[in-house]
Amino acid sequence: MATLQNCSHVSDFQYTLYSSTYIIIFIPGLLANSVACWVLCSLTSKKNKAIIFMINLSLADLAHVLSLPLRIYYYTNHTWPFKNFLCLMCFYLKYLNMYASIIFLMLISVQRYVFTTNPFRAKDWKRRYDITISFVVWIVVGLSCLPFPLLRSSGLNNTSTACFADLGMKTLSVVPALCMLTVAELAGFIIPVTVIAFCTLKTRAQLTNKILHFQNMNEKRKALRLVVTCAALFFVCFAPYHINFFFYMLINLNVIKNCTVHKVILTFHPFSICLASFNCCLDPILYYFTASEFKNEVVRHGSTVIRGRLMSRESRESSFKE
Repeated sequence: MATLQNCSHVSDFQYTLYSSTYIIIFIPGLLANSVACWVLCSLTSKKNKAIIFMINLSLADLAHVLSLPLRIYYYTNHTWPFKNFLCLMCFYLKYLNMYASIIFLMLISVQRYVFTTNPFRAKDWKRRYDITISFVVWIVVGLSCLPFPLLRSSGLNNTSTACFADLGMKTLSVVPALCMLTVAELAGFIIPVTVIAFCTLKTRAQLTNKILHFQNMNEKRKALRLVVTCAALFFVCFAPYHINFFFYMLINLNVIKNCTVHKVILTFHPFSICLASFNCCLDPILYYFTASEFKNEVVRHGSTVIRGRLMSRESRESSFKE
């Protein structure tokens, strides 16, 4: 078994990887989530469609997307000329987006499953319940994500030009660090993935239930499409990061000392972060392809814009002829 003293790891590729990924994400993520927020806010009366949770999901994505230009600048120029607070804020927003998105994806899955199973509960559900739950989620997730930038503020001073991937990590003893890692993995990955998988399987089972076969089949198919999309987004964007992050922390704590494992985990880490960031572009698919109201509203607004442009053009042509 090789020791880490003789184990070299090349990480220069991550600058190109991060800058390229964030450039690809920025414009589509900004446009898609801005439109999503605008359209979803006009559908808040659909209280049994998880619209409030979808609005909060798009806001979480926008918070991360708006920080991407600064990330692109740093990974392109390899220097940080701005305040250290701004660096840590951008770092914080990445984790805030990730874990807020995870929780809201879980809540969307749970709500659609429960409301499809028990339509009477959906009729009695109040919009203020979703608003209250969302407020609590932001408070809990916001406070829970504070340790991430605090742990990466090691070495920052007034003359520092490093940020993001180049930030140092504060040294923690093994036991407290493992406790924090366990809580983060349980609350941010294990519990949500279990809940989303359960909702997906139970919703799928309803479609094969002969007793319920002819009851609200259209709604059940929509609910299944929604929870399957949530599960797909979760597994594509967040599962690779959290699986890799567990071993990444063990390497930083010097628990894993195998050189091959060390190289594989550290090499895959930037890719897993990029996959997690892609949720900003993929989440709008959830709104469009699983919410018929969202699709109809987009078409309606698009038609209104086209009609307005045609009328304006006809008006100009008429004035020119006169």
